[in-house]
Amino acid sequence: MTERQKDRPWLMRTYAGHSTAEASNELYRRNLAKGQTGLSVAFDLPTQTGYDPDHILARGEVGRVGVPVSHLGDMRRLFQDIPLDQMNTSMTINATAMWLLALYEVVAEEQGADISKLSGTTQNDIVKEYLSRGTHVFPPGPSLRLTTDMITYTVAHIPKWNPINICSYHLQEAGATPVQEIAYAMSTAIAVLDAVRDSGQVPPEKFGDVVARISFFVNAGVRFVEEMCKMRAFGRIWDKITRERYGIENEKQRRFRYGVQVNSLGLTEAQPENNVQRIVLEMLAVTLSKDARARAVQLPAWNEALGLPRPWDQQWSLRIQQVLAHESDLLEYEDIFAGSHVIEAKVDALVTDCLAEIERIQEMGGAMAAVESGYLKSQLVTAHAERRARIEAGEEKIVGVNCFEGTEPNPLTADLDTAIMTVDPANEARVVRALHDWRDNRDEARAQDALSVLKKTAAGDGNLFAATVECARAGVTTGEWAWALRDVFGEFRAPTGVSSAPLAVAAEEGSPLAAVREKVAKTAAELGSGKLRLLVGKPGLDGHSNGAEQIAVRARDAGFEVIYQGIRLTPEQIVSAAVAEDVHCVGLSILSGSHAELVPDVLARLRRTGVDASPGPHGPGDAPMPVIVGGIIPSADAAALREAGVAAVFTPKDFGITEIIGRIVDEIRKANQLDPLEVPA
Repeated sequence: MTERQKDRPWLMRTYAGHSTAEASNELYRRNLAKGQTGLSVAFDLPTQTGYDPDHILARGEVGRVGVPVSHLGDMRRLFQDIPLDQMNTSMTINATAMWLLALYEVVAEEQGADISKLSGTTQNDIVKEYLSRGTHVFPPGPSLRLTTDMITYTVAHIPKWNPINICSYHLQEAGATPVQEIAYAMSTAIAVLDAVRDSGQVPPEKFGDVVARISFFVNAGVRFVEEMCKMRAFGRIWDKITRERYGIENEKQRRFRYGVQVNSLGLTEAQPENNVQRIVLEMLAVTLSKDARARAVQLPAWNEALGLPRPWDQQWSLRIQQVLAHESDLLEYEDIFAGSHVIEAKVDALVTDCLAEIERIQEMGGAMAAVESGYLKSQLVTAHAERRARIEAGEEKIVGVNCFEGTEPNPLTADLDTAIMTVDPANEARVVRALHDWRDNRDEARAQDALSVLKKTAAGDGNLFAATVECARAGVTTGEWAWALRDVFGEFRAPTGVSSAPLAVAAEEGSPLAAVREKVAKTAAELGSGKLRLLVGKPGLDGHSNGAEQIAVRARDAGFEVIYQGIRLTPEQIVSAAVAEDVHCVGLSILSGSHAELVPDVLARLRRTGVDASPGPHGPGDAPMPVIVGGIIPSADAAALREAGVAAVFTPKDFGITEIIGRIVDEIRKANQLDPLEVPA
């Protein structure tokens, strides 16, 4: 081999944050000391959705899936002793991205940093929130305005910052095929760039600077050859769009810049040790090919399907990256796939199909119109349903789940309750107390004046960033900033995509779904009801709706009448809907860890309405309505939920959706004292 300089490794990050700013700061400094080269901040759901920790919807969610940042004091503490002008920080934040970047900028100023030197990324992709992740707040128009204002501000004042990280990651999690993943991400990029161009805030000669700061955040699945081809196709299409649609001549400005979190959807609760080799293969998809290599990589941990990873689990994932970058010879070569006819043929096919789908979306009026019409969401729900059907039929093999299920005892999970990290239940009360202290001690007049200016700016057409920075300096809280904008912009409930999803699993005679349909019909007849009615509820702020949507679609196909109102509901709203619709069963879906707080609340409220939600048979005077729960629920918590009155708990290891629907029918029969049906589910 000709001697050449070894390539510089990609940025190595760990997606991290929990409990409090203090605890997360300690974790960040520990990770940096282990050789991590960038920070990736996980915010909790109240921060992501614009609620303060004392809001009713924040209950059970504070500090669970990330760090709570309610005001400037929290942001100061989060980055204490971490010089921001020397750090590359990625912040996974979308609806409230402008607010969090304003807090970050003010903290950097307080540290004495030159803000023009700050480098990092804010995710800030609201389209994928509508489609797959569910942390949106405002309607599409105002959301696009916030994004546009932030891009134009950063290009002028924080030129090394990536103000948007268009995120196809969650699209794959929601079932997207590689073609859908590329096409929907590119359609989002077109919507954003068109909005910036049409805003008139950036002179035409500076538009190349805008394009150069657009970055992408992608998913890499275990089909690593296809995934590597996907990244090459992404780069080609981006080069074509930026050159032909926007006239960008500078090749550097047209470069496709992307970071990666490899696939968490494919991580299994069954035989979780298999997740390690899945993570390695997925990382190879975005590192092997020099011409399509990621700028930054963060890996999930082997136990993420079980609960919150511990620092040791995250260290293991960091070490996987370090072994590849520093022990292997990967970085010593030019692109090892250049000239491969197999790779070229696959990339060409992907490019052709993606351009056709992008054109279809443009004909609908672009990404925002395709969100509002429900087209994009229904396509994803359908693709996910088809994938689930292939897994259940054994066509798509998942080791340890639907094949090679026999296993030796696993020392990693011998004590399941210590194999994951838990957040102290008392943490939320401490965070709420600290929030109240902050409000009590700030300059209230300055805070209210800042909010008044923000609302006035929002009602006009000025750039919102300067008003947001003043809110940050004035001690305004996350919830106050978001509510001021809600007052002007309103809130948005995205289409669920459930009602328009076609049948994904055939119900031919003798099939498992046909058997469950028979159970559903017989049970409805015995209860004197036209149809069995199932309420699928998403309490709290957890926006991961994929599981709830798949249960809703399969229950519908099995003959249930399904009531599914989407994400972000209070226990009170769920119970009101259950009683008003007189449902036969309530199904709750929670992945954020707030089940311990929210599920007992639903049970208690049902009982107060005269409904008997306890499992097992009920007397003739009762109104039985069994409650089932699904999500990432540790075994000890599952036992506690059953003890509290939940009829059944389903976790990712229960991958057979048709079987789950059959078990729901069994619980309805049991609650109504009907004899068991000898119909296989």
